[in-house]
Amino acid sequence: MPTATTAPPDATAEPSVRAQRQQAVVRALQAVLPADALLWTPEDTTPYECDGLTAYRQRPLVVALPQTEDEVQAVLQTCHRMDVPVVARGAGTGLSGGAMPNALGVTLSLARFNRILKLDADSRTAVVQSGVRNLAISEAAAPLGLYYAPDPSSQIACTIGGNVAENSGGVHCLKYGLTLHNVRKVRGYTMAGDPVTIGSDALDASGYDLLSVVIGSEGMLAVITEVTVKLVPKPLLARCIMASFDDVRKAGDAVAAVIAAGIIPAGLEMMDKPMTAAVEDFVHAGYDLHAEAILLCESDGTPEEVEEEIGRMREVLTRNGAVAIAVSRDEAERLRFWSGRKNAFPASGRISPDYMCMDSTIPRKRLADILLAIQQMEKKYQLRCANVFHAGDGNLHPLILFDANDADQLHRCELFGADILETSVAMGGTVTGEHGVGVEKLNSMCVQFSADENALMLGVKAAFDPKGLLNPGKVIPTLQRCAEYGRELVRGGVPKNPAFADLPRF
Repeated sequence: MPTATTAPPDATAEPSVRAQRQQAVVRALQAVLPADALLWTPEDTTPYECDGLTAYRQRPLVVALPQTEDEVQAVLQTCHRMDVPVVARGAGTGLSGGAMPNALGVTLSLARFNRILKLDADSRTAVVQSGVRNLAISEAAAPLGLYYAPDPSSQIACTIGGNVAENSGGVHCLKYGLTLHNVRKVRGYTMAGDPVTIGSDALDASGYDLLSVVIGSEGMLAVITEVTVKLVPKPLLARCIMASFDDVRKAGDAVAAVIAAGIIPAGLEMMDKPMTAAVEDFVHAGYDLHAEAILLCESDGTPEEVEEEIGRMREVLTRNGAVAIAVSRDEAERLRFWSGRKNAFPASGRISPDYMCMDSTIPRKRLADILLAIQQMEKKYQLRCANVFHAGDGNLHPLILFDANDADQLHRCELFGADILETSVAMGGTVTGEHGVGVEKLNSMCVQFSADENALMLGVKAAFDPKGLLNPGKVIPTLQRCAEYGRELVRGGVPKNPAFADLPRF
């Protein structure tokens, strides 16, 4: 019997083998799904060939679109019996290839699981299906004076199931936490189709903290169909400081100084000069285009709390070299300050044919060091990079600008990205913060974790998915991959990312 360490089925199989397999899977799934819940022609499956990491694409064998939990269970049981890999998919906004299809597997779309099942003002919770959009939760809870705090930049489109898979954060995660800190319970199914409930409606659950294992597991342990999230009261007031700096080191030091002063802002974001130029041209947020970096620092709470905290933050920022400070005077101006940060990704798409958004985390005190290192990498790889950071918790989002139609640029972009990730590890950080590993960061996982550590992670996967069929080939690198990557590094070279070796490049 295959195990969790077994390689996924060969995506390079002969077309005739793929066609035979597709026919068998379609026949089996037609017995458990309505006709409109199954797609398999190239025209129908092409929209599912990638997630937000668009440079690499692979059509799935079949796409299933169940509408009920019984149908999800039946799909998983059928695929488990036939040894067919399954990749769960939400809105496809992920940025590390976590939802990239398996060429000989089924993509299980949860787009039809889009109902908010219950809002409870007394317990301050919402029970939602996994296909509900992040922002839709807050919109539904607004009449109760409540909202869902984690707010990824893609919150208008991304789903709560995807947020659970990636442990997503957002600009307000510094004060309110990541997805992990805002979820009480999840329900779903293992690859074998067994129902699981992890977490509790209470504030704590007995036994091992499996909720912390499942959240951020990138769809490798279970398919989540229902999530119970925490809601928090809307603050009476929120105001935002926009501070300009003429030196990136001063800006980085200011971030560390704010936290060292015992202040936990609702949001603390940093953008460098190339990024502010891109977003200002796009949304006209009023950013200082002469600044080498700007910080957005938000305070929320009662009017008295906000006034006191804004005053303390202004003092710290001024003492650490801010050359200009503006404070939002009303809600419209606050939203305008944030509009540029929220639109950093689409703004970058206006100035480059493609971009690859990296995601690593470093100690706050090293923010300036990594920015200066990235500037040197721009020269090394001859590619531009615009930077936006969740500065308060050290989560980086460098956007490497390139043209995916140019194979050499794509390769240099891969090397640039790996360099950022592995430099982050060398600075005491980690290769991911909230976008996940997917297939994008498999090689860099070899740098951060030892063979024994990777084996432990594979052991956890095997406990949930002994056959290794659920989202195979993602997140945890094999020993062979790490050995090959290590040999290349010793020789002074870096190979093209083998995760994408057999995929068409666009």
